Amino acid sequence: MKIYTRTGDRGETGLFSGRRVSKSDPRVEAYGTIDELNACLGLLRDHVGPSTEPGTRVRAQILEQQKTLFALGAALADDRPDGGYRVPESAATQLEEFMDEMDAALPRMTHFVLPGGSPPVSFAHLARTVCRRAERRSVEVEGVDPAVIVYLNRLSDYLFVLSRYLAHTAGVEEIKWESA
Repeated sequence: MKIYTRTGDRGETGLFSGRRVSKSDPRVEAYGTIDELNACLGLLRDHVGPSTEPGTRVRAQILEQQKTLFALGAALADDRPDGGYRVPESAATQLEEFMDEMDAALPRMTHFVLPGGSPPVSFAHLARTVCRRAERRSVEVEGVDPAVIVYLNRLSDYLFVLSRYLAHTAGVEEIKWESA
């Protein structure tokens, strides 16, 4: 099977219903940003060391989120009224459980944190910012499933806590923001 179809050569793409829309359509912008976020999570997962127990657990968590994001992208591309793709109801709750577990190992947060300190920490922050953009783009989609917004909001929170957890477990000092 050839990967190129030439059907998008005029700046349009097809949705699940068969309807053709501009590649700048809010729905396409949303699922395109979800795709970008998924790539960022893959990059983050590749930089989390698997040699330790926390690393193995975190890599598995990130992979689960990548699978959820793939389903979420399909849900956004499915413009049919009774579309079959949905975000699992437990997805946001599961992220809360992951955050609570990591947060229990972290020192209390007393300051704003600047991105950086190590590649995994930086990639977690990059993924967090792309996730926030994906959330903003998804809000623009008419009739979007509210579970999409809830999940993306929770995922960005998870990525922030994960950035702190990765710094803490690696012994990397957080970079405090101090106003000038």
